[in-house]
Amino acid sequence: MSLALTLDIASSASGFLPVLAALVNYKRLDKVLKISALYFLISCTFDPITWLMAKNGTKNNMPIFHLNVLVSLFFFTLIYYYLFHKPVLKKVTVAIAGITLALMLYFNNNIYEYPTVSNTSLSISLIILSLIYFYQLLNPLKYVEIEKQGLFWINAGVLFYSSVNIFLFMLLTQIPVDDRPNYYIINSITNIIANILFSVGLLCKPQKTT
Repeated sequence: MSLALTLDIASSASGFLPVLAALVNYKRLDKVLKISALYFLISCTFDPITWLMAKNGTKNNMPIFHLNVLVSLFFFTLIYYYLFHKPVLKKVTVAIAGITLALMLYFNNNIYEYPTVSNTSLSISLIILSLIYFYQLLNPLKYVEIEKQGLFWINAGVLFYSSVNIFLFMLLTQIPVDDRPNYYIINSITNIIANILFSVGLLCKPQKTT
């Protein structure tokens, strides 16, 4: 078994880590963390579905990739909308989601092609939103230990995954098909790390502010 395939399998399996973490700590999860947990539950099914489709002879599973991006946009828009305290930032979140969706629909209207623009625009959106949230965490109304905040770790995972993979998403279609598995190792490794960060966030205990 090649390294690329091994990491691909490990990456798919790691998607279940946040789901298990959410189940273990479900009673302590607040509203936003429960929304996050639901997203991770839905998201972890996409890789197995594409594997099953390939095993059953489906030649093109790109529609699943497009659906995955749309689901991610919806849930992360919802998550960050609730995370931001200021009304203006909530409006910014909705505006960014609208622009991202417009780009997706305009440039990736063929669901049988790899969603390069969709993935790239989603990554840019998530980088912006995650940086804004980090700014909010570093300028709290009350004192909090941010490293004990579950959403700090989830936000870190979002920023890490999006910022590392954005160039891969942009250039993947320019890479020869036979060489893509070697480059997709980057995605597999960052996905595993991101899922570990998500799991840590979902296992955090609620912290009282002072």
